[in-house]
Order: sequence, then C-alpha cells, then structure tokens
Amino acid sequence: MATPFPLPAILQRWLAELIDVFSARTRDQVLTLVAGAILAPGCRTVATALRVMGLAQTPAFTSYHRVLNRNSWSSRELARRLLRLLVGRLAPDGPILIGLDDTLERRRGAKIKAKGIYRDPVRSSHSHFVKASGLRWLSLMLLAPVPFARRVWALPFLTVLAPSERYHQERGTPHKTLLDWGRQMLLQAHRWLPDRRIVAVTDTSFAALELLGAVRRQVDVITRLRLDANLFTPAPPRRPGQPGRPRRKGERVPKLDQRLGRADTPWQRVRVPDWYDEGEREVDIVSDTAVWYHDGLPVVPIRWVLVRDPRGKFKPQAFLCTDQTTDPAQILRWFVLRWQLEVSFEEARRHLGVETQRQWSDKAIARTTPALLALFSLVALWADELFARATCSPRRASWYAKPDLTFSDALAAVRQRLWWPKGLATSRPGNDVVKVPRALLERLTDTLCYAA
Repeated sequence: MATPFPLPAILQRWLAELIDVFSARTRDQVLTLVAGAILAPGCRTVATALRVMGLAQTPAFTSYHRVLNRNSWSSRELARRLLRLLVGRLAPDGPILIGLDDTLERRRGAKIKAKGIYRDPVRSSHSHFVKASGLRWLSLMLLAPVPFARRVWALPFLTVLAPSERYHQERGTPHKTLLDWGRQMLLQAHRWLPDRRIVAVTDTSFAALELLGAVRRQVDVITRLRLDANLFTPAPPRRPGQPGRPRRKGERVPKLDQRLGRADTPWQRVRVPDWYDEGEREVDIVSDTAVWYHDGLPVVPIRWVLVRDPRGKFKPQAFLCTDQTTDPAQILRWFVLRWQLEVSFEEARRHLGVETQRQWSDKAIARTTPALLALFSLVALWADELFARATCSPRRASWYAKPDLTFSDALAAVRQRLWWPKGLATSRPGNDVVKVPRALLERLTDTLCYAA
C-alpha cells in the first residue's frame, strides 16, 4: 500500500491568503487536491490526485470528491482574493490590464447538462469550420509582466461557465449571452478594484455597442472595430429653448474603409513590441475620435485606430478604445497582448490537464475548470518566488536552444519544491537509507517534474 504523502509546509504558506475561504474540516482536503493536481501527470481527476499523494487506499476518498460536488464555499470570493494577490505582486501601480475571452472545453456525455455545440476555435480556420460538443467558458485574466519570464503573461483569476441556449430553454429560464456574461464580469472586476483604472482587451465577439455602452464609465475597453462602422461627430450643444428631443450624434464622418484609399490620410509609422510571434514590428497607423452609433443602441464615444502593414502581409484592420484620451500606439500595444490569453488556455490544457477531468455533477463541473485555470496563476506566482531566490535557466537540449523560462519550467520548479523536502531528501526514522546514485536521482526527478 502506498504511503500517504505529507502535505508540504510551503504549500500551506503559499495558500495562506486563500485557504480560509474553506471550512476547517475542508482545508486539509483542499491542500491535498491542490498538491495532487500539481504533482500528477496526465489526467487531473480526483482519483489521480489521491494516487499521487499516496491515498489510493484511503476509505474516506468520497470526502475529497465532496469538496467539488457538494461542500459549501464561494468560488467568487476565491477569485476576488486571487485578483488582489496577483495585482499586489505583479501590478501594484498604473493601469490594470485584463483580458476577456472564451474557450471551449471539449466534453461529451449525456449527464453533462450545460454542454452545447460550438465552433471549435483550435481546429477551425477562416476557410474551414469545425463544430465540437463541449462546455463554453468565459475567463478574465490579468495581463502583467512576470519577472522570471521577462514577458507579459495572461493569468486567469475569474472563469465562469456560459451554458448553451438549449440548457436555459429546457429549464425555462432566460438565456444569458456571452455579452451578458462579459458585462457582468467586467463590472465585477471594477467593484473589486474600484480605485484602479481597469483596461480590458477583448476580441471581436465583444465589439458590441450594448456591452461598450454598459461598462465604458467603469472599464476602458479595447477591441476590434468594423471598417464599415457608422461613425459620427459628437452631437452639437443644445440651444436654449430648442424644441424636440436632444440629438444623439453629429455629422457623419468618412468610414474607415474609405480612408484607406484616400491620398490625404495622415499615416504615422510606429513600432509595436511583441507583435504576436514576430517580435517588434513596424506598422502604419492613423487615429481620431468619433461617436459610434447605430439605431436603437447606446451611443459610445471612441478613439479609433486604423492600421495597415507597410509590407502588405496582413489586411488593414481597425481597433477602438472607449477612453478617447489614450495614445493610439498604446492602444495597439495593449491589444496585441490579447494573444497571451490563447497561450494560457493552451498551456493549461497541456500542463494542467484542462479537458481531462471527468465530473458529471453540475457543481463539480462549474468548479473544476476555473480551479485549474486559477492554478495556472498560482503556479506562476510561486515559481516567481522560487526563481527570485536562485538563478535558474530554462530546460535546454543540444537540439533546443530555449532562451527564456516558460510555464513548463515554472511548473517543474514548483513540483520539485513540493517533492523534495519530505519525499526524497531524508528517509523515515528506523528505515534503512536507500542509496540512489545522484545521476539516476536527477534523471528521475527531472522526468517526474516535466511529466505531461
């Protein structure tokens, strides 16, 4: 029978600001599941976590399942505390940049009630449409520079399940769209940090006047803008005694696609760092302020930025910011960081087992994926503490010249810190010391820490 793995003391210190959300009876079980989720290779099921912690024969295994499917604790309060922890460590001053995006967790099963059929963003392209059955998640992530990685990472702190329309129809409840969820999440982030300026970057799915009009006074939103959007000057001031309803807009201004072909468009060349996977990139931009208007929808003042590639490798595109005073080049620099959200989703799938969990109850499903995504952020924080104490280099090979530390290195460092103090450093009293050659021990440790 496997020997139970003692809970590392450092894990209790790392989770000190979060663990009191749970009851005293649940805390040890939570610590065990967190340690198991970090140390386990492959699937992140409760059973796998118990096995790697040496609890495969425990008769109380159902109590660990109840942490997710039955026990009472607030995931929203955990998200609030995690956001404050991330901001205090990585973004103590200046604007807080957050990303909002949705992702698909591919799941099948008749008992998974919230699943739907959605476009698979990973397998689809502009010319090829692929549908998949699964759960749709909407996640808010802090975009902040991580010191050991020397670049900006997207760190999830609040993730919610956006059930399919059929799910609500079967229950006779109004369907909440992605825009509804996005509005609530952005306003929630503002309520948690009311004294800080929050800038949210989103993709085309959230470039809607309903959303922008609802949150623009609390959160500055940066997103894409259609080249044929209806733009106007601000409404002129109302004269004293003027009859009729107040005007909502002024005169129409040329559409952005019309400006592309005009010779008098004042293009300006700027350098944008971290342009996706190309490093620094030169682009031409032109910008101005306007009012975006459509019949029956809120009127939203914006600053638009029109971008073209001097090398002609990508089509012209436009962006907007609901704060008209923001520098156009800064708008573009912030928007390109949105790609880090996709990186975090993929890293969570590859290294933390998102999509491998197998819960069927509604409450466990709603809790497990947000917990694994939040674990991504916690691992980044813990690894930054470990790397600050010792000089570390990326895992390299003669065929792979890896320049910077990545999430796999961060996860390996945290795993090694959890394994080493009790499990491998010393033997139990009264037992013979098992001599293992250092070379073999290092190979085993390295293989374990980098297990998928």
